[in-house]
Amino acid sequence: MGLRTDIGEIGLQSAAAHGSTNTYADNLETEVLIVGAGFGGVYLLHKLRDELGLDCKIYEAGKDLGGVWHWNCYPGARVDTSVPLYELSFEKVWKDWTWKEKYPAYPELRQYFDHVDKQLDIKKDVAFDTRVVAAQFDKEMNKWVVRTEHGRTARCKYFILATGFAAKRHFPDWKGLDTFEGVMHHSSFWPEEGVDIKGKRVAVIGTGSTGVQLAQECAKEAAELTVFQRTPNLALPMRQRKLTTEEQDKAKQKYADIFKHRMSTFGGFTFDFSDKKTFDDTPEQRQAFFEELWENGGFEFWLATYGDVLKDARANREAYDFWATKTRPRIHDPVKRDLLAPIEPPHAFGTKRPSLEQDYYEQFNKPNVNVVDIKNNPIVEVKPTGIVTSDGKLHEVDIIALATGFDSLTGGMKNMGLKDADGVDLSEKWKTGTWSYLGMTCNGYPNMFFLYGAQGPTAFSNGPSCVESQANWIVDVIAGLRKENIKTIEPTQEAEEEWRKIVTALSDETLFPGTSSWYMGANVPGKPREQLNYAGGLPKYEKECRQRLDGWKGFVVVH
Repeated sequence: MGLRTDIGEIGLQSAAAHGSTNTYADNLETEVLIVGAGFGGVYLLHKLRDELGLDCKIYEAGKDLGGVWHWNCYPGARVDTSVPLYELSFEKVWKDWTWKEKYPAYPELRQYFDHVDKQLDIKKDVAFDTRVVAAQFDKEMNKWVVRTEHGRTARCKYFILATGFAAKRHFPDWKGLDTFEGVMHHSSFWPEEGVDIKGKRVAVIGTGSTGVQLAQECAKEAAELTVFQRTPNLALPMRQRKLTTEEQDKAKQKYADIFKHRMSTFGGFTFDFSDKKTFDDTPEQRQAFFEELWENGGFEFWLATYGDVLKDARANREAYDFWATKTRPRIHDPVKRDLLAPIEPPHAFGTKRPSLEQDYYEQFNKPNVNVVDIKNNPIVEVKPTGIVTSDGKLHEVDIIALATGFDSLTGGMKNMGLKDADGVDLSEKWKTGTWSYLGMTCNGYPNMFFLYGAQGPTAFSNGPSCVESQANWIVDVIAGLRKENIKTIEPTQEAEEEWRKIVTALSDETLFPGTSSWYMGANVPGKPREQLNYAGGLPKYEKECRQRLDGWKGFVVVH
């Protein structure tokens, strides 16, 4: 089988195998149609179907629940948010569930979604192997008409996109990519049966969170591992550990408070930025504070640090220098050390998403694990036997793992054939930049909502926290529309312009615009460079969104 590049290429005929349930019916009529069966889709289905009493269905391109955890099965794939923060807040779900690890790997996350289904009965209203390829609002019917890759049609009053921020994979355009004679997969399309890397020469291309996890695992079995790195990942210690049933049962007494508290912090975690600024403390106090965050592990050194680290370059350098002094001694070879943890920061610390690692840097102390600097020596071609860099060297490999990321935040929605009420494709509307209102609605798209996407707190937040905040707002909007007998709602262009200015202004107060990252859309050639996330934190975001409900500010409603 060749390189898989798209979610719609496999399983096209399998929907019929699911039987005669009306979820798979052609000409499906439903009040709400949700696209995506990850955290967002599952949460919304339960709230809208079981609490509001609406007829509700989900279309899911994959074969099971789980969203990104349905697709991710590459070596080392695990979440980098600790539990119980990385789960749904429904007591019905968490009360009888226990985890094995603080940071679960993909098999356990899949088991969790099976448990969610058992508790909430989700799958009966999900059509799997169902990819949306076209959708447009019909003004005469006041309904969305949605078409699938199989040729089925659905009509709904409310259309909700819960496809997440990483729905469209990014593939490099290197010459000869299709000529490689070995095994090659994008990390998100890693085969379920796995790939035997024992005794093989493996290339991992990319050092985002996925690349770090892949390299960390592959280094333990491969005969030779070469990591092709454009930018070093300023990775933080995960502090992984096993969890016992007893400690979780005891902690569950506080779960309700934990889930409430996570919504009050900037990133939807249990920790938050300090009220102090970096230079409010003496060097000794600062060192002690950094040491505490470092020992705690996870994202605390990133999102529980001094309040000015992501805003002030001098403060940021203090954080980077601490990171470097902790990381550099772990790498023995001086050449590898300067590539993986340079003395001079490659960018402001925290303006690219740090990964969490367990023993990533130690892997490079092995003589068979190498790193190639493709920022100064880029990949120019793929040959049948390996990868050619600009210095002319052929790096012979048996397996290539493409950890080249995603067309994040906007790519999935632009790739669905979404058309506004006048027939203009969203990909055309967003060609020169992204416009939305509140990161959940779009002008020209009545009764359409999306979550965990562009111009929301998405990439600066814990996924389930962001999802629940936005989903609760969407549910309240739909409840309000029904109560007031409103047929349609959509934002004005002026409201979109205002929101774009708010998102940009918040970003401009930080160091993020100075770094080329997927946060800024800079990882995909030709993509507009702009801040794609709301950088004001979850509490401020929720307040902004809730204020707009009073009198439907920024919206046009039709009774």
